Amino acid sequence: MSANQSPAGQQQTATYDSAFMKACRREPVPHTPVWFMRQAGRSLPEYHKARTGIPMLESCTRPELVAEITLQPVRRHKVDAAVYFSDIVVPLKAIGIDLDIKPGVGPVVANPIRTRADLAQLRDLTPEDVSYVTEAIGLLTAELGSTPLIGFAGAPFTLASYLIEGGPSRTYENAKAIMYGDPELWTDLLDRLADITSAFLKVQIEAGASAVQVFDSWAGALAPADYRRSVLPASAKVFQAVEGYGVPRIHFGVGTGELLGLMGEAGADVVGVDWRVPLDEAARRVGPGKALQGNLDPTVLFASTEAVETKTREVLDAAKGLEGHIFNLGHGVMPNTDPDSLTRLVEYVHTQTAR
Repeated sequence: MSANQSPAGQQQTATYDSAFMKACRREPVPHTPVWFMRQAGRSLPEYHKARTGIPMLESCTRPELVAEITLQPVRRHKVDAAVYFSDIVVPLKAIGIDLDIKPGVGPVVANPIRTRADLAQLRDLTPEDVSYVTEAIGLLTAELGSTPLIGFAGAPFTLASYLIEGGPSRTYENAKAIMYGDPELWTDLLDRLADITSAFLKVQIEAGASAVQVFDSWAGALAPADYRRSVLPASAKVFQAVEGYGVPRIHFGVGTGELLGLMGEAGADVVGVDWRVPLDEAARRVGPGKALQGNLDPTVLFASTEAVETKTREVLDAAKGLEGHIFNLGHGVMPNTDPDSLTRLVEYVHTQTAR
């Protein structure tokens, strides 16, 4: 390692040969790597203790708190990667969007974007807007050593859905009304969000993140033709924007079984799969040249240890022919999950797949 190498470069050198990074590159691994979406958060008592009295969005701006929460599941579960503690709406808040995360509800936007004039709310994101991210990742890379850190951001479609609807939605009627009825406004909105997402990912990578994941949480609400025409270009722009860094890029959505091939086309190196599609079938849909991530149903963790192991074995069996596999849940860790069940799951996957 060069003595004058940047902290980001040092972190990426240290993590390059980790099981997680090798799996992302579709190389042979010593064991199947494991991490969990939402592993740094609500299921851990130490997380609740650390965040007592601190609103969610404020907690994301405190570097030492972010570092502590990010490290908690690595210490407890011995997962193969850390995931940066944040929220997909953090870059929107950072550029001045009036929003908050309300407990039990989720992100709520005070002034939804519904017209072309509303686009003025979306200015460019600069590194200075999220200087706390750079500081937090600096703290993390000093602690993580050879454990990779995954940065993340929300995909343009999912961010647009929140901004247009004003909060969570089950039908996305306002977002789809613009997508179908005013395609020029829709395209301009997603293009701006692609730039914001790209900038947020670049900050994380340049600070030392070893990989990044783009969450298109609500893309499953779309028909394939609509995704290809109205969403894929913006997602592809994000992945292209960070391609030059050479870090693995992961693409994940919920209920996206019919979109897996298109999500692969967007440009990620790894496609995340929820629990609805077996991994061998997902590989057929995505096509060659991509690693897959997933995909145990998060609710399985509420069953007995024997049942968890049986269902985990099914996932591992379906993954045997994959070019690369990262074990994960098919969505985030649920708040009432027993943390010990996650610890046992990591150990079980490592043991079962040791080579």
